[in-house]
Amino acid sequence: MPVGQRVKRGLVMQDTGRDEPRGVALAVTAYLLWGVAPIYMKLMAHVPAVEFVAHRVLWSLPVAGIVLILLRRTDDLVAALRDPKMLRMAFLTSGLISVNWAIFVWAISNGQAIDAALGYYINPLFSVALGALVLRERLARNQLIAIGLAACGVLVLVIEAGDLPWVSLALTVSWGFYALFKRSLPIGPNQGFLLEVLILCPPALAYVLWLGVSGQGTFGMSGLDTLLLIGLGPVTAAPLMIYANAAKLVRLSTIGILQYIAPSMILLTAVFLFGEEIGRGRMIAFPLIWAGLVVYTLPMLRQVRRS
Repeated sequence: MPVGQRVKRGLVMQDTGRDEPRGVALAVTAYLLWGVAPIYMKLMAHVPAVEFVAHRVLWSLPVAGIVLILLRRTDDLVAALRDPKMLRMAFLTSGLISVNWAIFVWAISNGQAIDAALGYYINPLFSVALGALVLRERLARNQLIAIGLAACGVLVLVIEAGDLPWVSLALTVSWGFYALFKRSLPIGPNQGFLLEVLILCPPALAYVLWLGVSGQGTFGMSGLDTLLLIGLGPVTAAPLMIYANAAKLVRLSTIGILQYIAPSMILLTAVFLFGEEIGRGRMIAFPLIWAGLVVYTLPMLRQVRRS
């Protein structure tokens, strides 16, 4: 087998050891799409978060299904549906991603986009800590320092507000565990996303139908709202699938550097478009967390330069 490839239950995962220009372009595109997503969500701030997520699931299904048919990878999905162990793990990951989506939507709709950005800044460092605690991965000195700086930033927010930054921490924890358990799904990312959407589809459809029957639903109430809800399909599925293809063409270290594009755009959007205030605690906490990210990212930059 060629160097840089590994097999996992019949799937060949490619690691080229270098960055393909097309892969970098795809990764940047995915993060840019995630970065502007809050603007789309703000247009639908009047839609309750749970209803928003339900439509996000329903309209992602045809988009993800068409992509998988075009890629001719439906056999992998059928095999996954017949595997009880894989289904149990997919139920867990689908639950985590739906919680993450709901919290993010609620944060954008309720003027807490800055806290959402903070959560996604903390997430890489939380994932490193999670790897050490759960997977027994050894931490380098720079990683320990980075985690310590992020913890200090969170502590500043607790002291300033007198409470935990629940939105930030909930986004960090839900996405961190989602990424951790997602590693246990021996299936391609596109197939895995469709599998999760299929699992979430029955309760999402039941909830939307109940809202419609009871007269509480948003769908169909106005032409604009209906179009925006339908648009959640490509808005949700497109960046995820673009990212999935990018990950095959670029190194993990490059992905680690590019991932800060989205929270940076969310932060700028929150301040300059949504008019949210940073506040004294955040003005201290953000630089601490950014410093931690710099310490964490520097070795990746050196690796990219050496390569």
